[in-house]
Amino acid sequence: MKKETQLIVALDTGSLDEAQRLVRELSACVKYFKIGSQLFTACGPRCVEMVLRENAEVFLDLKFHDIPNTVAQAAVSALRLGVFMFNVHAIGGSVMLSKVIETLNKEVDALKARRPLVLGVTVLTSMDRQQLNSVGVVRSVKNEVIHLAKLCKKNGLDGVVCSGKEINLLRRVIGEDFMLVVPGIRPASVAADDQKRIVTPADAARMGADYIVVGRPVVAAESPLCAAQEILAELHDV
Repeated sequence: MKKETQLIVALDTGSLDEAQRLVRELSACVKYFKIGSQLFTACGPRCVEMVLRENAEVFLDLKFHDIPNTVAQAAVSALRLGVFMFNVHAIGGSVMLSKVIETLNKEVDALKARRPLVLGVTVLTSMDRQQLNSVGVVRSVKNEVIHLAKLCKKNGLDGVVCSGKEINLLRRVIGEDFMLVVPGIRPASVAADDQKRIVTPADAARMGADYIVVGRPVVAAESPLCAAQEILAELHDV
């Protein structure tokens, strides 16, 4: 049976009131919301608590990247907040990744809590090969994504954040039982903005994305609810 691709709406705002307005408008058809650096820096854990009060789920997109113990403790904090999913930068390496999973699993057992899904960030969708090479990574984008995805799977992560351009490749190399969360989604009628490696919702679904993340095309729309419903319809028609 073909898996159904789920929609995550990114709450790309610095206002708790605006985020709550969006969640209340969209929660009739959207179950998952992404909280990133802008909103979390402005509001802290209150924004997570707000989404949970509205009976929705949180993807905490803070891309943890630090020394292993610091990231592991951040993972514990994410668990205690009750988020559904969070991410870490895969470039942090094997020691950091394995420490996160080991520490998180121990805390889950101790608290008898639901374990959040842990994703590794491969290469940001705003980066192309030229930008990647400019920071000293000599691999192509494709090869860097494969390398980091294998590292994540080896160290027990549940999946990765990748662009739609890498879905088919990762499914061939990593398999079907590894979660792919795909940002940089743009309906054909919407501008690319600062994204480089983008696909449409339908394309991502056809290729096997587990989740797609959509921000500006929904939250900046004249009617966020209509925009979300159009994307969901596109996903369901695949």
